[in-house]
Amino acid sequence: QVQLVESGGGLVQAGASLRLSCAASGQTFSNYAMAWFRQAPGKEREFVAAISRFGRVKNSADSVKGRFTISRDNAKNTVYLQMNSLKLEDTAVYTCAATGQTTVLISAPGAYPYWGQGTQVTVSS
Repeated sequence: QVQLVESGGGLVQAGASLRLSCAASGQTFSNYAMAWFRQAPGKEREFVAAISRFGRVKNSADSVKGRFTISRDNAKNTVYLQMNSLKLEDTAVYTCAATGQTTVLISAPGAYPYWGQGTQVTVSS
């Protein structure tokens, strides 16, 4: 089992930046590919970004490319999501997830068996 705890969410104005963190425990962190998803009210869960076991490969949704960056520090068992130039439409609950399927990066939520509780990000005008 992998336990995941997110932090770093909050209320910010459009154009601001936030960095989300997700601390993992319970298993060897570098055995897992990690991802961030988000879910806005009334919408389905949406893939944001994923990163391979050692950070060499990354993938992100078109909606956040050039603004959001995923990274990880295996020594700290933590994955990050740096969010810049935030927009109103980025408002959502952001959740990190882990998967032992590490051959390729996966954007489908069903491939991730381990999830955190989520952190709210609200972007105001």
